Amino acid sequence: MGDKNPDVKKIALTLSKMNSIKLGNIGSLVSFNSESCEMTTERDVEVVVENGCIIDIGKKLGDADSFIDCGNNLVTPGFVDSHTHPVFVDTREEEFAMRVSGLSYQEIQKRGGGILKSTKLLREASESLLISKVKSRMDTFLSLGTTTVECKSGYGLDTGSELKSLKVIDKVNKNHEIDMIPTFMGGHDFPIDFQHNKDAYVDLICSNMIPKVTKQGIAKFNDVFCEPGYFNIEQSKRILETGKKYGLFSRMHCDEFSCFGASKLAAELKVNSADHLMEIDKDGIDMLANENVIGTLLPGTTFFLGMKKYAPYLELQKQGVEIAIASDYNSGSCNIQSMPFIITLSCIYLKMNILEAIQASTIIPSKSLMIDDKVGSIEKGKIADILVWAIPDAKYIPYSINQSNINLVLKKGKPVFTA
Repeated sequence: MGDKNPDVKKIALTLSKMNSIKLGNIGSLVSFNSESCEMTTERDVEVVVENGCIIDIGKKLGDADSFIDCGNNLVTPGFVDSHTHPVFVDTREEEFAMRVSGLSYQEIQKRGGGILKSTKLLREASESLLISKVKSRMDTFLSLGTTTVECKSGYGLDTGSELKSLKVIDKVNKNHEIDMIPTFMGGHDFPIDFQHNKDAYVDLICSNMIPKVTKQGIAKFNDVFCEPGYFNIEQSKRILETGKKYGLFSRMHCDEFSCFGASKLAAELKVNSADHLMEIDKDGIDMLANENVIGTLLPGTTFFLGMKKYAPYLELQKQGVEIAIASDYNSGSCNIQSMPFIITLSCIYLKMNILEAIQASTIIPSKSLMIDDKVGSIEKGKIADILVWAIPDAKYIPYSINQSNINLVLKKGKPVFTA
């Protein structure tokens, strides 16, 4: 293991006053390289940051206003977590106990748990309470190395509550160091009063929610849970096509519990990301590959739900589907915010190697969020979202499963977390 840098906190207090920063004594710099289109590991290089952006990478660079001694340790881009549901009131830990007693996700939903339990609490919650809770969750994301996070609504399931959720995301985003990418997800589940008239709820999403979400001007993406018992193929297609008509880009929850054509719809609509994919079949894989749709795999959810079948990463990779990994942090089915832990799960259960896992947690998710020109790699001209680790090599990330090995998090060149 590398040495902890004893001066990190002292440096952090002074960096915000400086215009330029040089990171030196880097043991290994691991990042995607746009010129070679591959992950690279560089040794003994330096990185110069000015006004929040990376201006130079190389050996024996000139002086800067301040210097960070990286202690001969690892440096990587900040993580980009491209699938989270952070706007909720309380966690649903009682459902964990129900699952280990043998109940499935769907059985818990039928007993009044799941998304609809979170919906009741969110509708009753004040905006200020939600802001406080979401801000605290963003603090945790930053401390774990996530510098950009996609944030979905979807626990409101009525127009006012969905707009409230997006407003909460926007308010926290404007007052927090982390970057939050807002996604509207009215198509998360059917509220109780629409359980016997599901098409009427789809009508509400398309004729009322989406126009008002667009007018509000916060959401960038529109997501839908396309799964038997939730939104069927026709309903999902209508929701996503309506969102596209109003200028929202599309994402999808696909083939999580069953394979019934969701990934094929994702390919047909050329969505920005098809997520979950535990039950995807060969035809679905081929169609995603043919349409260059990014697949986002969520091994934390599989792990947290105690399921045995993980998404078929090797098959997806073999056919040429670009793969991101994300936390799926939410109130019930995955209470995981740590991307290093998601990397560990990806290496063990998806059979990724460590460089593939870092690529899948940095540049590929940023591509699915349409921000890869700004973040996701350590390259000249990009925003300086950088992690300085307390380990010398990337292979320690999945190995050090019970340790926090991040020494320093820079967001736009500014220190936002120190060990």
